Amino acid sequence: MSESAGAPRRVPTVAVVILVAAVVGVAGLVAGSALTSGGDRVSRPAEGSAEAGFARDMQAHHAQAVEMSTTVRDATEDPEVRSLALDIMLTQQQQAGQMYGWLEQWDLPQASLAAPMQWMSETDSGMGPIEHGADATAAPGSDTVMPGMASDADLGRLADAGGVDAEVLYLRLMVAHHEGGVAMAQAALDLVEDDDARRLAQAIVSSQTAELAVLNDMLDARQAVSTGQ
Repeated sequence: MSESAGAPRRVPTVAVVILVAAVVGVAGLVAGSALTSGGDRVSRPAEGSAEAGFARDMQAHHAQAVEMSTTVRDATEDPEVRSLALDIMLTQQQQAGQMYGWLEQWDLPQASLAAPMQWMSETDSGMGPIEHGADATAAPGSDTVMPGMASDADLGRLADAGGVDAEVLYLRLMVAHHEGGVAMAQAALDLVEDDDARRLAQAIVSSQTAELAVLNDMLDARQAVSTGQ
C-alpha cells in the first residue's frame, strides 16, 4: 500500500529498542494461531478497526511509560520507586509485544496514516471525546492527543531531575499516564470484538487502576518529605 499521502505514524524509537525481546517471543506464539486447523484464515480485524487502532495507539502509550520508567531508574536510588518502575517497564513491554504480535497476525502494518485515537471517533459507540489532561501531548505530525501522554517538556524535566525531585515528577506524570491508559482501555472494551483485545483491555483497566492507588500513596509520601510536612 502506498504511503505517498505522508509519513506514517510510528511507535517511538525507544519501543523498537526495548521491546525487541518481547516482540520476538510473542510473534512466534501468534504465528501458529493465524490459521484454523483446516488451513483457512480465521476472522481477523481489518484496517480501520477499533482493534487495529487500539493496538497501535496503546503500543505508543506504553512505550512512553517504559521510557519514563527507564529514566527514573537512572535518576534515583530509592528502592520503592525503582521497583515500581521496573514492574511498569516489564508489564508494559510484555503487553506491547502482544499488540505487536496481533498486528502481525492480522497482516496489518505496525504504523498507520490515521491520526491517533481516530479509531474512537469513527465508531458508532455514541461516546463523546475523551477528556485529555494538561499533560496530554499531540503525537508527532498530528493535532490529536492521546490521553495522559507527557509532553516533551515534561520528559526533558524528568531527564534533568534527580533524587526526590525526579521521583515526584515521575509519579505525577505516571498518575496522569495511567489515568489516560485506563480511559483508552475502557473505550476499547466498549468498541472491540476480538477476544484477545478485550482481555488485554480489561487487564489494563484492572492493573492500572490498582497501580493508581499505589502511585498516589507514593506521591503523597514524597511530596510531604519535599515540603517538610
